[in-house]
Amino acid sequence: MMRRTLLRVLVPALLTVGLIPMAMADERWGTPIVESVPTPSPPSVGAPSHLLVDMHSGYILAHRDPEESWEPASLAKIMTAYVVFEELASGHIGLEDKVTVSEKAWRSSGSRMFLEVGTEVTVAELLQGLIVQSGNDAAVALAEHVAGDEETFAQVMNQYASRLGMDNTHYTNATGMPHEQMRTTAQDTARLARAMIDDFPEFYDWYSQRSFEYAGINQHNRNRLLWRDETVDGLKTGYTSSAGYNLVTSAERGGMRLISVVLGTESEDARAQQSLQLLNYGFRFFETHRLYSAGEQLTEARAWMGEGDSVALGIPDNLYVTIPRQEYDNLSASVSVDGQIRAPVEAGAKLGTLKIELAGSVIHEEPLIAMEDVAEGGLWRRMIDQVWLRFE
Repeated sequence: MMRRTLLRVLVPALLTVGLIPMAMADERWGTPIVESVPTPSPPSVGAPSHLLVDMHSGYILAHRDPEESWEPASLAKIMTAYVVFEELASGHIGLEDKVTVSEKAWRSSGSRMFLEVGTEVTVAELLQGLIVQSGNDAAVALAEHVAGDEETFAQVMNQYASRLGMDNTHYTNATGMPHEQMRTTAQDTARLARAMIDDFPEFYDWYSQRSFEYAGINQHNRNRLLWRDETVDGLKTGYTSSAGYNLVTSAERGGMRLISVVLGTESEDARAQQSLQLLNYGFRFFETHRLYSAGEQLTEARAWMGEGDSVALGIPDNLYVTIPRQEYDNLSASVSVDGQIRAPVEAGAKLGTLKIELAGSVIHEEPLIAMEDVAEGGLWRRMIDQVWLRFE
């Protein structure tokens, strides 16, 4: 469950005290969940590498070797789609653009949407063939449309992976077909899934599409959980004989969204069942709270030698935390200011720290920034404040 709630912030006397509405924070990969109410251990699943993470807070709720290098198989197509969505958002291409199918795309092996060489297909159709049918031919056609050839497109994929902090991922093609240098991790894959959902909500619905018909051939989405659990709305399956059965799943219940990644399972049913075990565990025993909103004033502090007496302080992004159920009352928040604040002050300048604790243990720290400019005051004001500062 995810709720917008209220958390009282404890502040030094020189700051203004008030109730602050609770409302994305920096990723907390590997952050342990502090608990005072007993919470059972995560389920033991067979996937040799797996991860369960909250979409909004980035808190990891279950994991096993999440940084182990693994072959992505068709999970690479999530990045293929991400790059195409970036091109759409920038206006470089359009959904109704016609793409002429090359012989290379037509000859693609593995899963296909059954494109014919020389035919024209829209970008929108290719994206559905990529996402729903996991078409390797669609992936190659999109790569060629965006970058001219698949090799150049793979370079772009790696550039975005680097930008997203996927430090242990390398792509060599748009399809996920086996290659000795084609690697990723459960952690990097979860990071990509979070970015996909957060950056492109307008396209994310395609990941919940159960089937797609092209050229008279109707194919079903390989993600079995779209039928088993109505809260599941994505993302992607992957399989090669060397990678095993991979699955990235996202589900939302009561406003709380979780993402699971399982790599290297032994069958389609195993990857679906293990993913569902992880998701059920997370939803049953944890809850996510939006504590504070981006751009919202949390408190204010004295601003010396400025035109005004104070400066508003807040945080740059929405702040979420994920905690064991029934633990909200054990949360507390406090702020501290980095010494005396003197004008001029620029909006966005880091002036302090917001600290979130659960049952006395720090679970999150966030920079406090100036929410506004504070101009330097006049000569008389500066002289008076100089005197006062001698006694501070």
